[in-house]
Amino acid sequence: MSYNGWTNYETRTVKLWMDNEESSYRYWGAVANEAWEEANPLADQVSTWSDLLGAALSAVNWSEIANSLLEDGDYEGYESVTFAHTE
Repeated sequence: MSYNGWTNYETRTVKLWMDNEESSYRYWGAVANEAWEEANPLADQVSTWSDLLGAALSAVNWSEIANSLLEDGDYEGYESVTFAHTE
């Protein structure tokens, strides 16, 4: 089910907060670009807190947000990516 053009409410809400201010928008765009350039997986940090936060944010379609940020920028070599999304 689509929510205002986004996968779901959770994804739309996170993206709205990321774009709420120009400084936030620029920051997250730079973070997305840096992650795209490095493309190295982060080491798994397992804890109660990471499990709870992971569960709370599991409904967010992060690849949709990342693609939106990268499409808005002018990043060399960027290609749209899609990761499996499950709710």
